Amino acid sequence: MHTFDRALVLGPGGHVGTAWMAGLAHGLRLRGVELGGADVIVGTSSGAIVAALLATGQDLERLATAARRPEHRVTADPGRTGEVFAVLGDRGLEPDEARRRVGRLALDGADPHAEEALIAGRAALIGADTWPERRLLITAVDTTSGEPVVWDRDSGVPLVHAVAASSAFPGVAPPVAVDGRRYMDGALRAGPNADLAVGARTLVVVEPMAHLFPRELLDQQLAAVGAARVVTIGPDPASVSAFGPDLGDLAAWEPAYQAGLRQAGDVDEELRATSTPEPDAR
Repeated sequence: MHTFDRALVLGPGGHVGTAWMAGLAHGLRLRGVELGGADVIVGTSSGAIVAALLATGQDLERLATAARRPEHRVTADPGRTGEVFAVLGDRGLEPDEARRRVGRLALDGADPHAEEALIAGRAALIGADTWPERRLLITAVDTTSGEPVVWDRDSGVPLVHAVAASSAFPGVAPPVAVDGRRYMDGALRAGPNADLAVGARTLVVVEPMAHLFPRELLDQQLAAVGAARVVTIGPDPASVSAFGPDLGDLAAWEPAYQAGLRQAGDVDEELRATSTPEPDAR
């Protein structure tokens, strides 16, 4: 197994999760801790947006008020989202079959104009259209087969399309066409997808939805990675309060960003230690 020093995993979290992670990363950068310096960055859904920003060296502060710009607004369908969560909550379904059913829901009534708007909005958010040299992994799921995919700079998929697909949760955003197939949110693979960081000696996981779900899945993924050092960061109580009850609420974008900016001051020392390589055990 190929090993490397540091990996960063950024998980899903809707609009507020995007804003919070951007604020957190910017606050850490101001304190001399650069999350984007990891050897491997894994981005899923809203985490794909922030991962692309970090990996390409973008200015994170410009996301502080990004929700005010009209190109970032999408029209959600709460009824469709409810159907999706009903499928995902059916314990009688195998994961592949659940993803295929969710994919059918995603494709039903998909609007090409909404897809174009989604891609344009993601392009404006990430501010880059080419993959970085740094290893960046973006997750998505094929709507028809239910098969997960992991894209990188060698995949031939445009960066903006990869990010848009990874953050296209059914009922919130339309699926995205790539090479004749359509793809949806990478969180449908396995939540934060921390297992993709296998081989890392030091692992940092930022999980905006940590307060909403049991840690069982993440713990399984961390065990699969087997890193010597692991730091997990979720929103603290003040950040959760700033999020409000709806992760898709654009009105909570700016409070969530500011909450992340503030929380950076509480985690910078712990993260600073991860920038020091482990002694060679040989």
